[in-house]
Amino acid sequence: MGRKWNNIKDKKAEKDKNTSRIYAKFGVEIYVAAKKGEPDPESNAALKFVLERAKTYNVPKHIIDKAIDKAKGAGGEDYDELRYEGFGVGGTMVIVDALTNNVNRTASDVRAAFGKNGGNMGVSGSVTYMFDSTAVFGVEGKSADEVLEILLEADVDARDVFEEEEVTIVYAEPDQFHAAQEAFKTAGITEFTVAELTMLPQTEVKLTGEDKVKFEKMIDALEDLDDVQRVYHNADLED
Repeated sequence: MGRKWNNIKDKKAEKDKNTSRIYAKFGVEIYVAAKKGEPDPESNAALKFVLERAKTYNVPKHIIDKAIDKAKGAGGEDYDELRYEGFGVGGTMVIVDALTNNVNRTASDVRAAFGKNGGNMGVSGSVTYMFDSTAVFGVEGKSADEVLEILLEADVDARDVFEEEEVTIVYAEPDQFHAAQEAFKTAGITEFTVAELTMLPQTEVKLTGEDKVKFEKMIDALEDLDDVQRVYHNADLED
């Protein structure tokens, strides 16, 4: 699909390097995962998954510990997991995942981010059918053939394995995430440039000129919202 995973992550890191926004969002996600089950990643698969993602973004240990400690306490805030779907310029499609303690506020903010930038929100199911839930890993120092061999030996069925800018990218079924992760760890691979579940578009829309500028502004507005955890889209923004 050519999503340029490392470029995407680099852009996010550059955008957030002078703020605590990305850490704050991980703090909420870790808290919610820990509160929903045991605050121990070895017995809580959701928490383990979030912590692996946090590791690839270099989230500081004190942020992680604070979120888990908060989840151990009585009471605390309740968060709703929400998914919004919408459309941008040029026939683009967008999925917005949020965690919020105020549904009305989040819905209003997301709708405004779409509307002010040439987009509009759609109904539930209007966009997700054009995306595939996918586990994705980025592995450095191993060729595609080496990575494929590691996965085959562990009976992990990968959708695709390819090399992209000195990183081998793996796409697998979502339910294969932990199996793939364990296969890599058995092979001595414990660091990943990316390790997460994502939504991959089945087709992409190439944007240029004013449409590209407007769409990027919309995505920035959505990602800047405190309640928004992740944004997926089918726009090809490569120059």
